[in-house]
Amino acid sequence: MKVPSVTALRSSQNRRHALPGFSLSLGLTLLWTGLLVVLPLTALLLRPWQHGISPMIHALYDARLYAALRISFTCALLAVLIDLPIGLLLAWTLVRYRPPGHRVLDAMIDLPFAIPTAVTGIALATLYGPGGWIGSLSNPWGLKLAFTPAGIVIALTFIGLPFIVRSIEPVLRSFPKDVEEAAFLLGASAWQRFHRILLPTLTPPLLSGAGLAFARGIGEYGSVIFIAGNQPFHTEVAPLLIVMRLQEYNYDGATSIALILLVTALLCLVAVSRLRRSVSSGLVREDGA
Repeated sequence: MKVPSVTALRSSQNRRHALPGFSLSLGLTLLWTGLLVVLPLTALLLRPWQHGISPMIHALYDARLYAALRISFTCALLAVLIDLPIGLLLAWTLVRYRPPGHRVLDAMIDLPFAIPTAVTGIALATLYGPGGWIGSLSNPWGLKLAFTPAGIVIALTFIGLPFIVRSIEPVLRSFPKDVEEAAFLLGASAWQRFHRILLPTLTPPLLSGAGLAFARGIGEYGSVIFIAGNQPFHTEVAPLLIVMRLQEYNYDGATSIALILLVTALLCLVAVSRLRRSVSSGLVREDGA
């Protein structure tokens, strides 16, 4: 019987453990994911049903709730539609043209991630308010921006723009320019090069950024409350209504609204992920054909 050598045993162990510390890293990752993500989400899913289904049904029979959800969803969708062309233009400018001061502009795009949302809300309310630089110019023309649904859209547009830009930017950087040059030499116009070559490639990151911006927008609180006006049935968003229900010690109503926002955000991200995969697979099939 042949006895395996020490070198053979070590090589066999290395093959089984290709990544040093894999078990420890996996265990810590699962632990922190469970404590920081899975456990809070599980508590939020179970809390509305703690006292049975009756309090949950009673909390859902609230016209103010549906008005707040309608305002949050509508304004978040409008903000995403505004962010898509602006984000595409900014990403295109930063990647293709690199104007003077592009590093400063690139850093400013991440400001909504860095500064507190309350600071954003105060700044926007000061700027678009009746006495602000923009509000003082628009109000005499009958265009009131602050303390209206338009103010909510402005705040959500500011918050969601980085998601669009940062989703598109790496795809533009890695896109081979020789493909566009070949299309140009074959006589394709600028619109044809964009519509038939670039846009299909940019569609998956555009969908991904739009989904992230929408999911963030429906749950945004700090940057909205200062510019919204917070009038029930008119400019009251769903996250603010959660805070109001908590102040009223109506925990069933607060958790029911939070559950609706959570499920909506998850469904939105899942739908965008599936749509992005289907678009990417369709592009792969076209390239293969």
